Amino acid sequence: MPEPHPRTPVAHPVIAIAGLGIESSTFSPARTEAPAFHPLRGDDVVTRYPFLAAGEPLREAADWRGALVGKSLPGGTVTAGAFAELSDELIERLAALGRVDGLWYDIHGAMSVEGLDDPEAALLARIRETVGPDVIVSTSMDLHGNVSRELAHGSDLITCYRMAPHEDAMETKERAARNLVDLLGSGAGRPVKAWVPVPVLLAGEQTSTRIEPARSVYAAVADVEAADGVTDAAIWVGYAWADEPRNRAAVVVTGPAEAAVAAGAERLARGFWDARHDFAFVAPTGTLDECLAAALASPARPYFISDTGDNPTAGGAGDVTWTLQRLLERPDLTAADGPTAIYASVPGPEAVATAVAAGVGAEVTVTAGAEVDDRHAGPVTLTGVVHAIKHGDRDARVEVVIRVGGLHVIVTELRKPYHHEKDFTDLSLEPRGADLVIVKIGYLEPELFAMARDWKMALTPGGVDQDLARLGHHRIRRPMFPFDADMPEPDLTARIIPPSHAPLAGRDE
Repeated sequence: MPEPHPRTPVAHPVIAIAGLGIESSTFSPARTEAPAFHPLRGDDVVTRYPFLAAGEPLREAADWRGALVGKSLPGGTVTAGAFAELSDELIERLAALGRVDGLWYDIHGAMSVEGLDDPEAALLARIRETVGPDVIVSTSMDLHGNVSRELAHGSDLITCYRMAPHEDAMETKERAARNLVDLLGSGAGRPVKAWVPVPVLLAGEQTSTRIEPARSVYAAVADVEAADGVTDAAIWVGYAWADEPRNRAAVVVTGPAEAAVAAGAERLARGFWDARHDFAFVAPTGTLDECLAAALASPARPYFISDTGDNPTAGGAGDVTWTLQRLLERPDLTAADGPTAIYASVPGPEAVATAVAAGVGAEVTVTAGAEVDDRHAGPVTLTGVVHAIKHGDRDARVEVVIRVGGLHVIVTELRKPYHHEKDFTDLSLEPRGADLVIVKIGYLEPELFAMARDWKMALTPGGVDQDLARLGHHRIRRPMFPFDADMPEPDLTARIIPPSHAPLAGRDE
């Protein structure tokens, strides 16, 4: 229920910004430590957001004060110590800001922490204790995050991306910030929140908004948002590679009119549920051998293959060598007169140091990979010519390319995703002129998608295996589609979540 009385309008509110974001697989042996979040503090936090640059209307509409915002590459479970260290500092800095009118909680929503099942809600509860019950909180998330009843309760406004790939990420953050400013300036009471958990858990590669049915399912969000009495509407796919009770799809609609937000939430939840059998992979899939055979037989160049099981931007360790070993075993790819192929990538700090010491043009024998996730293959040894060296990358630190015949293998000091053409051209590689480009990724990010003349997803092993049944979830709430294909119809009625200052009753069902 909304607050019974209007609030005093705030013409130029003081708004704090805080949050920790990571997508972390509980099926990966990797662990994430505090430095991976590259935390920004104080005034530096505001520089993350172009719409808060000096002179921008939203910047001028409020006094924005950064506490701490940290964002990590997807990876393994966050250690309890890292979460405590970052959370404690965030709370300390937030307390030092003094009185605030609002708080923008910028998170991902799929952070797994040792010993915690819902760390974003736990951190928000500490934030609430620090800033007090009257502060309005607006939460922005990735659509692959998870929305528990507790997280919805602690947030007054909550929204997420509407596109996968996430081309609207910054637009979503701006919407969350703008909705917060507008609510504080209006003097209206806290909005109604209608929450519907949807018992579906699918991989992001099966729910891309590039194709149906997700395209139409998400198109309905704008229609619901446009209704009278609705402020915002959002659908979360949830995060498939963690095994926690909160992992599932969800819908939240917010606004001043209870009937409107409840009807909108039920419409979106029903649309998602009814489409569950129609979700399919965003690209043709196959075994690695099947994908390679199709690529080599095709005239399309460049032909991209996604090495999906160890995708570092979904939470994979990034150092699984299963695919690379098989590429190196193929004489047609390692021959000097074979097709030009690029593989991105495998971490190997000792291999990188050896290549750097030898220099471009030298022949080296190095071993890399499987230092973190060796469940599927061991370290791989390759002999080849150092093709390129690059220092100073934010994620990889140092990158080298080792050419084995026609196969160009990118080896990094630390793991790195390869999403942009510049990631390759900075290493003297020309992906547009290559025959094959094999990338540790799921669905292709926009630049790669535009570059590819054809594309397949190889269903390879790793911490973000696309075969969810093979991973072995045992803590998610059951029944759950597709784990329980013949499950009964779920209860998709809207749960009205009380304002954050009111007690939360009921079970997170």
